Amino acid sequence: MKKVLSIAGSDSSGGAGIQADIKTMIAHGSYAMTVITVLTAQNTTGVYGISEVAPEFVENQLDCVFTDIFPDAVKIGMVYNAAIIHSIAGKLKQYQARNIVLDPVMVATSGGRLLSDDSIESLKTELMPLADLITPNIPEAECLCGFGIHSRLDMVRAAKEIAATYAGSILIKGGHLFESADDFLLIQDRKGSEEVWFPGTKIDNPNTHGTGCTLSAAIACNLAAGAEMKVAVKKAKDYVSGALAANLDLGQGSGPLDHGFQLT
Repeated sequence: MKKVLSIAGSDSSGGAGIQADIKTMIAHGSYAMTVITVLTAQNTTGVYGISEVAPEFVENQLDCVFTDIFPDAVKIGMVYNAAIIHSIAGKLKQYQARNIVLDPVMVATSGGRLLSDDSIESLKTELMPLADLITPNIPEAECLCGFGIHSRLDMVRAAKEIAATYAGSILIKGGHLFESADDFLLIQDRKGSEEVWFPGTKIDNPNTHGTGCTLSAAIACNLAAGAEMKVAVKKAKDYVSGALAANLDLGQGSGPLDHGFQLT
């Protein structure tokens, strides 16, 4: 069984963050491990409170995982502040973690802010250089590249702009575009570079809480299992599409996905 570590925040409503990652990893036949960075009081209607974990305790959790059950892949989600980012980066370098997928979580589906303003630079300079793949949505990619993204051409330009200062691969998720839901993957590895489009059809389901967390966790599972980057992304996208198409309807806001749709 492949072991996958999620470094992320806890979602009390179970639709995103650590809870979504665990469900996704179980659905992929992986053994899930967690390092919690923040506790959130949230549900489908919004984020109502955030309590950060002390950076020293984040490091303690990482030490316990890496010295006992070494992960085959690492997914990073909500990291919240610069001190936590610094702690995570230091431990990932210390243990030479592999197959790192970074979801640069900045804003929740419901609109709640999940990354402090002074932490964006730390995310860029400390965590991004360690990642094999980053998975920003359109607003997050705009923050990383510095300009607006309104079309497929803009997505390509943004990926190349980010790639100028980052050695790993980049998946820009196009769900926020009006013209399509296509995702763009710029692969950068030892073999060179490759551009891959993943055509997407917008699924008529307003319940999208935790889609980004779920996608990045699924990609990490596929990388842990030995899949090449574009295969790992394709399989993960298919899984998320299936979880959306199952049309689970919970809560009064943007509800969660059906992570276990394949089990039923």
